[in-house]
Amino acid sequence: MSDQAPNSIRLRDIALAAIAEVSASATDNSAEAAWLEKLPRIPGQLRSALHECLRNPSAEDRRLTTLANQLLLSPAEILAVALSCAVEEEAIVGRVLAHVQAPVGGSRPTLGLMAHAFAIAVPEDTGILATLLNGRAMQTGLLVALNETAPLPERSVMVPAAICFALDGHDGQWPEAFIGLNGAGPVPLPESIRVEAQRQAKALKAEPYRALVLRSGSPAEARSVATEVANASERRPLFIEAEKLAPGVGPWLLLRNLLPVFCLQLGPGERRTLPALPGYDGPLLAVCGPDGAIESAHGAPASWIIPVPTKDERMKLWRDAVRHAPLAERLAREHRHGSGRIAHLGRLAQHRAALTGHAFPHRTDIVAAAWSGEGSGLDALAEPLRARVADAALITTPRLRSELDALILRCRARDELVAGLGVSATTRYRPGVRALFTGPSGTGKTLAAGWIATKLGLPLYRVDLASVSSKYIGETEKNLAQLIARAEHAEVGLLFDEADSLFGKRTDVKDSNDRFANAQTNYLLQRIENFDGIAILTSNSRARFDSGFSRRLDAIIDFPLPGPEERRALWVAHLGGKHGLSTAELNELAATADLAGGHIRNAVFAAAATAHAQARPLVYNDIVRGLAGEYRKLGRHIPAGLAR
Repeated sequence: MSDQAPNSIRLRDIALAAIAEVSASATDNSAEAAWLEKLPRIPGQLRSALHECLRNPSAEDRRLTTLANQLLLSPAEILAVALSCAVEEEAIVGRVLAHVQAPVGGSRPTLGLMAHAFAIAVPEDTGILATLLNGRAMQTGLLVALNETAPLPERSVMVPAAICFALDGHDGQWPEAFIGLNGAGPVPLPESIRVEAQRQAKALKAEPYRALVLRSGSPAEARSVATEVANASERRPLFIEAEKLAPGVGPWLLLRNLLPVFCLQLGPGERRTLPALPGYDGPLLAVCGPDGAIESAHGAPASWIIPVPTKDERMKLWRDAVRHAPLAERLAREHRHGSGRIAHLGRLAQHRAALTGHAFPHRTDIVAAAWSGEGSGLDALAEPLRARVADAALITTPRLRSELDALILRCRARDELVAGLGVSATTRYRPGVRALFTGPSGTGKTLAAGWIATKLGLPLYRVDLASVSSKYIGETEKNLAQLIARAEHAEVGLLFDEADSLFGKRTDVKDSNDRFANAQTNYLLQRIENFDGIAILTSNSRARFDSGFSRRLDAIIDFPLPGPEERRALWVAHLGGKHGLSTAELNELAATADLAGGHIRNAVFAAAATAHAQARPLVYNDIVRGLAGEYRKLGRHIPAGLAR
């Protein structure tokens, strides 16, 4: 750009002067013709005036001439853009053009009018119509041709409104695209992610068209990281949610110094190619979840999986979120929340603390926030199990309780489990925990899962197989991928009841259905192995699982039928302290009724219903009648020693 004082003549003046030259009429007394006559006269020839404007543009034209140099626009195209923007700025310009182009034209300039008028200012261009129609301005969407069915000379052109604003120094709006975080505050990020964002930004500057995919289970976190990368690149992020972009976004990105960020939602096996942005050759970003593949027209993009912050970083994030150091330390130690999740839970917990009058959130506020903050994702694919399970409610053998305690220790230590171990242990380590509970129905597998979630302070969701499974090929995998991605982000426990229906044995391939079924099983086995959270699977039989699944499990715990001591404890725990059974009757029930805890629970409920109807405490005979119903369900006779 020249250092001398800016030109006082604008490009729009030259375009309008050229139109005045070809449309002047001595007999035209209209207001539009009078306005054209009053335009400032440009000294010298239009050709030399145009050359001077391009060499030393006015202050108002500097953005346009800079953009023209970037896009390699011809002089005729520059005049067309200047004239088209003038129409959007002043109503009189549109009225003048409508008057000049009557009866076939409108208030926007037509290709025929500009080709005729601009020949005066650009005489060396003998094919201005072709230049305008096929040049870089049209290719990049800076100019948009309208009424495509009309003859070429009668087609009018326009500049998108957002570009007009941008040429005047303002942002404007683009369909389904937002500059910045659209009013939402950024997610606080740990220093390690900020440093990596700067490194990634530096790498993006290395060559044109470089693309980077940011993968995270938290859209808010991913967008905040994208903002960090954009800031480090000395740009502002433009978050694009449209699948198909309107023409002209490339020049708009250049004018407003924006970094495009495509916001994508992909399932397993889905593949998406980032759309081309004609006129823009800068870096590209995409944010998405862990699944799917993303390509660009210029090669495979780099990928950055946003990591879970370290314990020390989580502690700092929690301190900022809850403003209570002891609670922050405990939450950082016990939970592997990402930056976005910590910020989200912190806001919800602060709100709950304000409602209860607490000066700062308590752990109960965090647990409640974890349940209330899931949004629409998990509830659509899994059933929330909200009931807390107290220690006294879980009746087990000493061996089983020991195995469950060991599983809890593994869950709590999973973040730093390999610290200090050898390279073979740290290689490919995933902090997720997967356990299989096997045993007959009613032995407490689901109850134990709820107890573990209660001890860990995690929400527990039971996977609804009917919601996950689909008859359409690939849909089951897609649903499960969405479920697992959301569970990883929220750090909730997943309970797969009757898991053998999803993770069962692979079969010999006899037809296409077997092949697709095996492919589905293979995907599920791999995805659950890479699951970053806590998953508990239950089944009545371990033998129903594929042999390759056993090595993917961190624990396999058998739930045996309860013995007499456990059955007595189950009866006491279910009956409470207001029943009419004697110690001898309780002992008889424990010794004789060889049923699992689920059947004992049902028998107590049936007995309680009878006693409640008669407004009295339940007695032994009520229990016997309830047991008789449970034995009938099993196709067995009630033991003779129980009947009186």
